[in-house]
Amino acid sequence: MSSPLWMGVLAVIAAYLLGSIPTGLVLVRLSTGKDLRQEHSGRTGGTNAARAAGAWAGLGTMIGDGLKAAGAVWLAHALSAGQPLIEATAGIMAVLGHNYSLFMIERREGKLHFRGGAGGAPTVGAAIGLWGPSALFMIPTGIGVLLLIGYASVATISVGVAATVVFLVRAAQGSGPWGYVLFGPVVVVLLLLALRPNLARLRQGTERIVGLRAWWERRASSQPGESPKPPST
Repeated sequence: MSSPLWMGVLAVIAAYLLGSIPTGLVLVRLSTGKDLRQEHSGRTGGTNAARAAGAWAGLGTMIGDGLKAAGAVWLAHALSAGQPLIEATAGIMAVLGHNYSLFMIERREGKLHFRGGAGGAPTVGAAIGLWGPSALFMIPTGIGVLLLIGYASVATISVGVAATVVFLVRAAQGSGPWGYVLFGPVVVVLLLLALRPNLARLRQGTERIVGLRAWWERRASSQPGESPKPPST
């Protein structure tokens, strides 16, 4: 096996290990002493960290999760001499490690279970590692969906869809490598798998609503005599 191929394999393994670092678990433990796995959804991402330990813990978790994924891509770039397919695979593996962390394996009912987050922040971070300006498309998309539609799970999926569009358009225009196109669709699948419980609640109509929609519904419920029209989305 040639040395460059070995370097590519090493980059992919390192990306999974970096992605497996449970940033939220560490930050919440240090700031409050709580075990994030036992709080609310039990995930280790920024949304659950914010619920368990406040906005700063949530923001710190999201930044940390983004940086570890971006770092995985940058490391892959250095080790593979800039091979786009290896870099995209490293980004995918960082998201996989975040969602199914090697450091949070549990045995339940005789089976091993991997725990982690939903993958939104590392998806953004990995995409930034692949092409920095992608943040200008992905972050506004996620925030806009969160505020207007009101579901954190849908907002998380939307950043993966935005990444798919960004890298596909760049490749089609000849301004980006086709190897990066792999990143978006595979990450969307990982996000959908991680968010299956949320999607089930969406179908049942029991998913938690946040953002402007939540504000409007609270406002409407506090004025029972009125029937205000919802804000345009």
